[in-house]
Amino acid sequence: MSKPLLIEIGVEELPAIPFLKEYPNIEKKYAKVLEKYALLCEFEFYYTPRRLVLWHAEFPLSQADKEEEFYGAPIDIAYKDGTPTKAALGFAKKCGVEVGELQRALKGGREVLYYKKISSGDKSRDVIGSIVDEFLKSLNFGKSMRWGYNEESFIRPIRSIASLLGEEIVEFESFGVKSSNLAYPHRHISYEPFSFEFAGDYFTKIQEGGITLFADDRKRSILDDFKEIEEKNGVKIEIDEELLAEVVAITEHPKALIGSFDEEFLRVPPEVVITSMKEHQRYFPVFKDGVLTNRFIVVSNAISDDYSLIVSGNEKVLRARLSDALFFYENDLKNGLDFSGLKDILFLDGLGSVFDKEMREKNIAQFLYKKYEKRVQEESPSKEKLEDLLYRSILFSKADLLSEMVYEFTELQGLMGYYYAKANNEDKLLCLSLKEQYLPDSEESPLPSTIFSSIVALSNKLDSLIALFSIGRIPTGTKDPFALRRAVNGIIKIVLKYNLKFDIKEDLAAISKNYKSFDIEALEQFFIERVYQFFDVNPSVVKAVLNSKERDIVKLSLKIEALNKIVNSDGFKESFTTFKRVANIIKNLDFAELRVDESLLEQDEEKALYKAFLEVKEDSFDTYEAKLDALFALKKDIDSFFDNVMVNVEDENIKTNRQNLIASIYQEFRAIADIKEISV
Repeated sequence: MSKPLLIEIGVEELPAIPFLKEYPNIEKKYAKVLEKYALLCEFEFYYTPRRLVLWHAEFPLSQADKEEEFYGAPIDIAYKDGTPTKAALGFAKKCGVEVGELQRALKGGREVLYYKKISSGDKSRDVIGSIVDEFLKSLNFGKSMRWGYNEESFIRPIRSIASLLGEEIVEFESFGVKSSNLAYPHRHISYEPFSFEFAGDYFTKIQEGGITLFADDRKRSILDDFKEIEEKNGVKIEIDEELLAEVVAITEHPKALIGSFDEEFLRVPPEVVITSMKEHQRYFPVFKDGVLTNRFIVVSNAISDDYSLIVSGNEKVLRARLSDALFFYENDLKNGLDFSGLKDILFLDGLGSVFDKEMREKNIAQFLYKKYEKRVQEESPSKEKLEDLLYRSILFSKADLLSEMVYEFTELQGLMGYYYAKANNEDKLLCLSLKEQYLPDSEESPLPSTIFSSIVALSNKLDSLIALFSIGRIPTGTKDPFALRRAVNGIIKIVLKYNLKFDIKEDLAAISKNYKSFDIEALEQFFIERVYQFFDVNPSVVKAVLNSKERDIVKLSLKIEALNKIVNSDGFKESFTTFKRVANIIKNLDFAELRVDESLLEQDEEKALYKAFLEVKEDSFDTYEAKLDALFALKKDIDSFFDNVMVNVEDENIKTNRQNLIASIYQEFRAIADIKEISV
């Protein structure tokens, strides 16, 4: 037996960002509570900023009966001369029955006391309150608050709870609020609650109350409005998916409206205008022919026949924001970029000022420039000496931290330095490097567009990484407050994009000489751990390549890619057994003293194998994959060798020679990857 169940938790407006972070977990947590109470069944979850709704089209009216089996003492111990012993009496008491009600069963080949107990499940209406209470307390939105006389806290005050099972109000209390059949409409409809007489009636009443309950419907309504505005005005609205999700979460009856601002504010860099719109007002920017216009989109939550006042009100708010931005921008242009004040800004306790960080970055940039000088000159011809220009780029890289604009909009650091340097007619390479110094700054982020900019970006990331390790600020577990894992990922991405030589062991050691002494091996291991995470392949493939002692990032990537293709090819598992055998034979040999004496080769099979091996060894291959293919193609000759040639013969010279032949083949493999580490 089942009936529809509707639960609505009425709250004060939920903050969108904390809610959206927890949103992916909400259904899982509710399902977990249902499972605990043996009432797990299909349900749907809906939300608006003022309500959390759980809907069951069919909810069991009671828990399933519970069946428990109990096994007691063997019969010959439970009874003596037909009389129950203490063992039997104790077992009966445990089962809550008389001795005469006990049964018998076989267990472990012996006849023992047995009892099957069937307990009727509780009525679901008696546990729904506990389910709701536990579910709400399981939610984690970060910060929470208390209200009234409540000892419990929640993200926002809970003002109402509606709970109907069919036509019956399920009465309970949670967070000091008693359940009822009342819910609230949109505030522009009424501040008074409405009632609904049965669970399914809620959806009709909530719609009549001006609420668009389903998030997908709200999103679709917004996008339909966007399309209509674009067609009517000949413009293009930039849709930021994260911003759209946030707007969907803060509206119950969305209506997209177009507003405008004075064109004079377009003198401010477009990123400033867009940031001011998105971050502070949740507006969407509007473009025409790819250029930012003096229009914006606001998504209203109001229900009105005339939205003009709402538009003008938002225009007024945005004007104040943009007036501040224009004031900051013009002041910064007058003051220009000046890095001297960075000496007074602390970077991190133990690592000096931001200026000190720039000086460390300068040393790294000089080191990298010497490695990549030819590549930089080929890509970036400049009137100014490139090494001097690189030094000036580093000096100015953090200068915009002193600007009024970055003080107000911290997310624009680097970008504003680009605009201020550009206004000062600095070299294009310098300007671009300031803009791109923090790239990549996210998983989907673009990379620096030149090798020159890449050196600046690498210097920034490498200094943060090495400097923090040098003072013991090493990420542990999931904690990484300085985003050092992301820094390593960024280094790998940049190096691979431009095919730059960077050896994890040698280059990190060389750069680290300018820092306070620390465990350089820990830094190298941290880097290697990220290599495992970076490549989306079988981890044993990465391990095999790393065991070859290769530490150049580009070569690591090429070797991993080549080996992974072969490992995933048809028939690899079958051929791999041969090479596992090779690895087992030579595992205790000294690879430093390998020498094959051709005069000691006696049998045709070992001569054939040696000849085939020399052809591979002396050949030149364009790719690691081609060489690995050639090495794995030795399988036929190796199998023939194993089938017909005995390695462990009495003559030590012949035995060693045959071992060295097999080891020489393996050594060629190990120059690319230690294949014994592969798991398939």
